[in-house]
Amino acid sequence: MFSHTFRKAGEKEMEMNDIIVTYIGGATALIEIDNLKFLTDPTFDPAGTEYSTRIYTLKRTMDPALSRNSLGYIDAVLLSHDHHFDNLDNAGRSMLPSAGAVLTTKAGAERLGGNAVGLAPWEEFELTTQNDEIIRITATPARHGPTDGDRGPVTGFIVEASDALDKTLYISGDTVWYEGFAEIAQRFRVTTAILFMGAAKVREVGPAHLTLTADEGVQFAKAFPDAEIIPLHYEGWKHFSETREDIERVFKKAKLSQRLRWLEPGMPTKLH
Repeated sequence: MFSHTFRKAGEKEMEMNDIIVTYIGGATALIEIDNLKFLTDPTFDPAGTEYSTRIYTLKRTMDPALSRNSLGYIDAVLLSHDHHFDNLDNAGRSMLPSAGAVLTTKAGAERLGGNAVGLAPWEEFELTTQNDEIIRITATPARHGPTDGDRGPVTGFIVEASDALDKTLYISGDTVWYEGFAEIAQRFRVTTAILFMGAAKVREVGPAHLTLTADEGVQFAKAFPDAEIIPLHYEGWKHFSETREDIERVFKKAKLSQRLRWLEPGMPTKLH
């Protein structure tokens, strides 16, 4: 169990039961709960930026909806993994030291150092709000590709607020559908799921998808019947192989379109 307390004065009051999510682009979203701010996989480089490795090159195709400087202080970064540019780009990496904490995998925390905290599956990290409420973040299992081509290690997150027990937020991180989801469903009643979709494929490392497909999103919706589904990680990068239209088509065929909730880039949205 890890515990940190962050208090800030002079900021606008929010109702404790309010959870506000703002989609920034790709895998990046701002989550606000009772004056605490959380940021998923920070990517803020401009469209057209290319990231070359020894094996492959990734390319960003859309600008972020908001700049890093417009977000203010970030209490915790929820970083699914640190070793792929579509989850942590150059500008995202540069802002990590200014955050209160960076929650990520054990391996990622060792590489990042500083304020990074490595969490194994089911380990928890708690923050206390200015209203003395507890926000509990639990690391969840994830697998970044097929068993014979896993690009991990990666982690997902459960976010719970002690005064909002009717709301449990799940952030998948980069994962495919696999047996690890069964235990998440056993442990938590997820009410909102931010799913990293887009069926990411990098030809140079193999033909398999490395993030959730639309079909896998439907599997998730069926396994978590109380969850509203918010897709992320489906646009903004050249290696995403499925679009919003693909996701909508597959959910419509499964008669689950009503479970999808699309966020308008840059617009704060209160969760139901």
